[in-house]
Amino acid sequence: MMKFRKTLLLLAASAAMALPQMADAARPWMLPSETMFAGSGNEWVTVDAAISSDLYYFDHPGQDWQPIATAPDGSAAQVENRAIGKLRQTFDLGIKTKGTYKIAIVNEMLMGSYMLNGERKMLPRGTTAATLATAVPQGATDVQTATARTRIETFVTAGEPDRKVFTTTGKGLEMVPVTHPNDLAVGEAATFQFLLNGKPAAGLDVVAIPGGIRYRSDLKQMDAKTDAEGKVSFTWPEAGMYWVSISSGGRRGPGGEGPGTGGPGGAPGAGRPQGQPQGEGAPRPPMGPPQDRATYAMTVEVQG
Repeated sequence: MMKFRKTLLLLAASAAMALPQMADAARPWMLPSETMFAGSGNEWVTVDAAISSDLYYFDHPGQDWQPIATAPDGSAAQVENRAIGKLRQTFDLGIKTKGTYKIAIVNEMLMGSYMLNGERKMLPRGTTAATLATAVPQGATDVQTATARTRIETFVTAGEPDRKVFTTTGKGLEMVPVTHPNDLAVGEAATFQFLLNGKPAAGLDVVAIPGGIRYRSDLKQMDAKTDAEGKVSFTWPEAGMYWVSISSGGRRGPGGEGPGTGGPGGAPGAGRPQGQPQGEGAPRPPMGPPQDRATYAMTVEVQG
């Protein structure tokens, strides 16, 4: 058994080296203990939240994310027993009424730079619109900023699925279901629409990856691209939990990292534009202004 496991891990490592950069990127996710409930009014879901390279295995530091739960009637639902460990965050949600619940983690921060004493300095990590004034020192000039928004979601349903929780905010990347995310089955096509700042997110790459990649050499990643209406479809080959992700934007404009260079498999802007020289000592083009970027990731369960 140990010999088989070592062989499997070696195969997985070899495969990861041959895959694009997005394949081994850190992926943010939430994993519910269950997605479908009878609706008795006294049921609970436990959710794990983490960043990891192997879905859904804990291998990165735990994050101090603030989960938000929305009840089927659109009201706020109380998250209970929240705890942050070294490698993950966990919390519970009471399923008290019938319908679909949305569980989300939403982060928004500013990235950018400023000039001070003839040098360009980067904004501190975690800067927000509320803290920008204190993040930029006195005497700084040519302040350049862009917004980075991350949304992580999962959904659970008691009884029959409904759609009241899918109200959008018009900020960042958001998902509007054509096919309900709690009504997915093997061999059936599912369609989701993605919006970017309230408008159809057209021409963006979307990936769907089944969990358990730590124990297989094949990532089994499915790739698709949104159409003019921001819609994309997947036909599920097998049952299980799937991570679906899309991203838009890059860290820098023309002359630097451009829109979409990160791909949906990891942090936006993590890639290198095609044709840019690589290797130590290669010349780097001047960085342009930062660009807004957005990332969306959801976990869905496909029934057999």
